[in-house]
Amino acid sequence: MTPSGPGAELSTSRFLLRPPLPSDAACLHRLVNDWGIVRMLERLPFPYPRPLADAWIESTAHQAAAGTAYHFVIVAKADGAILGCVGMQTDGEARSSNLGYWVGRPHWGSGVASEAAAEVARWALSNPECHRLRARVAADNPASAAVLRRIGFRETGTGTQRFKARGAMQPVIHFEAERRDLRTRPIPTLLVVACALIDGRGHILLSQRPPGRSMAGLWEFPGGKIEPGETPEQALTRELREELGIDVAEACLAPFSFASHAYRDFHLLMPLYVCRQWAGTARGKEGQNLVWVRPDHLSHYPMPDADKPLVPMLRDYL
Repeated sequence: MTPSGPGAELSTSRFLLRPPLPSDAACLHRLVNDWGIVRMLERLPFPYPRPLADAWIESTAHQAAAGTAYHFVIVAKADGAILGCVGMQTDGEARSSNLGYWVGRPHWGSGVASEAAAEVARWALSNPECHRLRARVAADNPASAAVLRRIGFRETGTGTQRFKARGAMQPVIHFEAERRDLRTRPIPTLLVVACALIDGRGHILLSQRPPGRSMAGLWEFPGGKIEPGETPEQALTRELREELGIDVAEACLAPFSFASHAYRDFHLLMPLYVCRQWAGTARGKEGQNLVWVRPDHLSHYPMPDADKPLVPMLRDYL
């Protein structure tokens, strides 16, 4: 049913979504064996016995091979931590799939479910055989309903469903999404420009993002947003003057490469220029720390994800 087959792995800006492994059982059991989670899942008992985690993981491989269901473990790229699960069951006759997900309590409120569920939804609907996705949530689970609305699902009605852990029928809200629904919520593209300033020793200037800003503490190539009506060169000369107090002629800016990276709420497109000549002495006019770094030491400085692919290219260039 799916475009990538039963062993498919998906990726978002923060997470790897991969099939469950037997070695995941202990961690998944520890996370899901929580009344606050199990009470919102239709088929799980509470307490949730550990052997069920092993049996479930084994069953997911058979389901994927048969094309009846696809399950993914949500893994943080930053530290490899397991955060929860997202999956879908297929209905070949109806040409639809049913989406479900859960996230461990320590990770609630950080957008994990929205990012992971949106990726699986897009992946499922990229297959011509899947015309729509359906989902249902307990009426007393507003957080899960908000996730579905956020990623493009439409509320289609209400009903009742038996929840095993609660031992009774419970009111539920039905949701549905088609390809056009997910496409109505595009991720905005943020256009910024950056510069690798290279001094006479061949060292490159890095600027540290100050406290109070997003990604504070990370090191980056100086630059900033391209304002309406500006060319990349005009924006960069302005940013270098405002941030570092140096004057750069546009003729001294040489296009080098670019970065294209999907963050959680936007997609970043960043042309990178190199510059060897400027007037003045670079200093942090906005309270940021500066450091001149040898090309082979650039990888020693933690950077935003968008900047990282540029490092080996600069190292080879110099």
